[in-house]
Amino acid sequence: MSTLFDPIALGNLQLPNRLFMAPMTRSRASAEGVVSALTAEYYAQRAGAGLIISESIQPSVIGQGYINTPGLHSADQIEAWRVVTDAVHARGGRIFAQLTHTGRIGHPSLYPDKALPLAPSAIASGEKLFTGEGLLDHPVPREMNADDIRTTIGDFAAAARNAIEAGFDGVELHGANGYLIHQFLADNTNTRTDDYGGSIENRIRFAIEVAAAVASAIGAERTGIRLSPASPFNNIVESDPAPVYLALLESLARQKLAYVHLVEVGDRELTRKQRAGWPGTFILNPHPAPDAFPATPETAAEALESGVADAVALATAWLANPDLDARIRAGGPFNTPDPATFYGGDHTGYTDYPALSQREVA
Repeated sequence: MSTLFDPIALGNLQLPNRLFMAPMTRSRASAEGVVSALTAEYYAQRAGAGLIISESIQPSVIGQGYINTPGLHSADQIEAWRVVTDAVHARGGRIFAQLTHTGRIGHPSLYPDKALPLAPSAIASGEKLFTGEGLLDHPVPREMNADDIRTTIGDFAAAARNAIEAGFDGVELHGANGYLIHQFLADNTNTRTDDYGGSIENRIRFAIEVAAAVASAIGAERTGIRLSPASPFNNIVESDPAPVYLALLESLARQKLAYVHLVEVGDRELTRKQRAGWPGTFILNPHPAPDAFPATPETAAEALESGVADAVALATAWLANPDLDARIRAGGPFNTPDPATFYGGDHTGYTDYPALSQREVA
């Protein structure tokens, strides 16, 4: 039985606890996808996490899906992220970059050439892009051809190399929540008839090839992947997720990736199947029941104690409590998150959540 504060090995890293910070989009980068000194302060405040997994970072211009999200495809972006990773490391923390190509969850207004977003198939998301001037419908994306697929895989690998240059300890591939890798896996977003669609073997091919390219670029021990079987986020429908993800995990296991990070969607039995199908480190964002959102320190501790996870990742709890590890050890109290400040803005709701005073910790 493991607890939140037991150490754990992850790839070549020795982590002091199993309480990880999950990735959270905060939309506070510049229009050019460059993070600021405020971002460095935000992550450094949370260096007590066993591992920080960054907000979504687009690996290319066409990979962007939201306003003011950061990238890792330009020199300025790399330089800015170096300030962040230096700040985290100075506090004794460790941080992975989450690489996210949003696929059809994009919009021409985000791209200098006003191109259509890319996706496995030309099927619109039915969702909208938030802008400062209102909501815009996602258009029907352009179906990726063979060249697009090769280019995109190369973009992931290049962004992973950029992440290491920027000082990150590794990268997490975002294969969850209805973004591009997930779109290839799901049967309602992938209606292709070539080698990347149809059968389970074909639908998992893109994820496998992206992971292999990134692992080759930076090392499998520095590469993880996030998955969310059966998640309906961004209008995903997966009619029979278990065999798809078990086949994917079997293939990824041969690559000896550092970890799989699963976003649970209220189906603990499905989670147990995925856990059994993965021989390496298994990180869980725990939601054991449909009403168990958001994940809490209690559900996290239960997941570890029951053996369904090797480590746990919490999101909102870390957002509102920069010293979440200390607060859990002290038995609270815990700050209440303010949803009005989750996305965009300045330091309010970002770096101004108070930590416990030394007296309260004692």
